[in-house]
Amino acid sequence: MQAAASDSLTLYHLSNTSGITMEITNYGGKIVSLFVPDKIGRLDDVVLGYDSLHQYLTGNPYFGAIIGRYGNRIAKGKFSLNGKSYQLNTNNGANALHGGPHGFHQVYWQARAINKNKIELSHSSKDGEEGYPGNLSVKIIYTLSDHNELIIDYEATTDQETILNLTHHSFFNLAGAGNGTILNHELMINADSFCPVDSTLIPQGEMRKVKNTAFDFRRQHKIGDSINQPDEQLKWGRGYDHNWVLNKKGNELSLAARVADPASGRVMEVWTTEPGLQFYSGNFLDGTDVGKGNKKYEYRSAFCLEAQHFPDSPNHSHFPTTVLKPGQVYRQKTMYRFSVQ
Repeated sequence: MQAAASDSLTLYHLSNTSGITMEITNYGGKIVSLFVPDKIGRLDDVVLGYDSLHQYLTGNPYFGAIIGRYGNRIAKGKFSLNGKSYQLNTNNGANALHGGPHGFHQVYWQARAINKNKIELSHSSKDGEEGYPGNLSVKIIYTLSDHNELIIDYEATTDQETILNLTHHSFFNLAGAGNGTILNHELMINADSFCPVDSTLIPQGEMRKVKNTAFDFRRQHKIGDSINQPDEQLKWGRGYDHNWVLNKKGNELSLAARVADPASGRVMEVWTTEPGLQFYSGNFLDGTDVGKGNKKYEYRSAFCLEAQHFPDSPNHSHFPTTVLKPGQVYRQKTMYRFSVQ
């Protein structure tokens, strides 16, 4: 499975019986490539990234990465736990984003190849790392199933009470990385509500109904249909960069979203045990990132669907809790299922 090593960077190959292949590096647990067939069987790489492994050290830090300890934003990097206040390292204006400047996306994970379609990554995060309490042990398994599913299983334990919100951050374009915008992709999100944000993209605390708003994706339609509406929420996000409150009974594995690219026929479903889904429409891509095949990653040329708990949950008691206590085991499963239509 191990294909190439350079310094501490190592590249791993996964494959399934249907011909789908995937590459992962131990740096940030990043998915480097994911080749998926279109409606005529032609394979294209549907995740943004780089041709050179070393570019992952200096390029967009989130392409394909494992995100932690806390996916998404925490207001001013502050939260309280058991009466004690914590200050996290901030890296998104005044806020903490995706675990801080040296979050899980920038650590070298211990990698163990299980078989040709499965790899285990593990990492020990020390007490105080990026400001988070507790020694945290994390294990993540990537599986490329023979049913054309990319399955991500997460597990973690702590030795003192902490907060935890892990997610995955591939940037997808079902037409192929760098092949135009994603505005004609058709999206369904299984959610009746979303979390409105302030001008710094921190949730205001409300869970607002999507009905009669630009955020209504309960029926599949083009991402570009309403993205440029004169809506304050779209203005602050420069498009979509919000958390949807998934329609769920509990933590069962259920359908969160479905995306289709009419041109290629590729379809991707997202299934998760998590209560929320961050949909990001590539609004901060601006062409300065030159990726695979020397293609520029232009404005809105990719989307992210990050299964997660809600942003800034530690500061909103009515949001699903992200507290992890000693003796508990954090578990979640997210699955990206590929097909054609």
